[in-house]
Amino acid sequence: MESSRTGNPENSPEAPQSIIHKTKVVIPSAPLPDPLAQNIEAIIALQAKAEKDLPRTQRIVEAVTAFFGHPIFLYCILIGVTVWIVSNVLPPGFGIPQFDPPPFESLDHVLGLGSLLISTGVLITQNRQEKLMEQRMQLSLQLNLLSEQKIAKLIALVEELRRDLPNVKDRHDPEAEIMKQPADPHVVMEVLEKTLSEELVQLQQQDVSDS
Repeated sequence: MESSRTGNPENSPEAPQSIIHKTKVVIPSAPLPDPLAQNIEAIIALQAKAEKDLPRTQRIVEAVTAFFGHPIFLYCILIGVTVWIVSNVLPPGFGIPQFDPPPFESLDHVLGLGSLLISTGVLITQNRQEKLMEQRMQLSLQLNLLSEQKIAKLIALVEELRRDLPNVKDRHDPEAEIMKQPADPHVVMEVLEKTLSEELVQLQQQDVSDS
């Protein structure tokens, strides 16, 4: 009887724990809709094309610049500066030659050159990121204008359908008449600039009156 109890691991109190550790929790996920999946694939394709067209020198600069943003780079700088200073502060009796005695002029030159290289690498990386962001903004602007034209066309078609249906009472909707006309981006920009300039003038006048 004892052998049968010990031989069956499922009857032991440790069996449920082992079963729990061996099982994996699977969270069910619903598949993405086709339009959303297509949009994600289009975004990935654009990003992949931008990375593929990147020159090799740009890749090297961005890889080095990315290393500058890691904490390990800070630790390397602290360790290097500490070793540099300690090796030049120790007395000559330790057998270590003082290649840069205080006030550490060579260290200042090395740090200045390193700061220049780091700043240049960061500017190069930011310049490419800004170009990519500008391209995405242009794409978003074009898509928004296209969507606005489509919406205006749909409103016009709905208004035309409402007038043609015999069971629907025909009435004049001035708001729909305005919305079915696509907006002119040049006019919108002019209105925005005019409004902003007027608000700036009012703020300046308030500042002068308050002073």
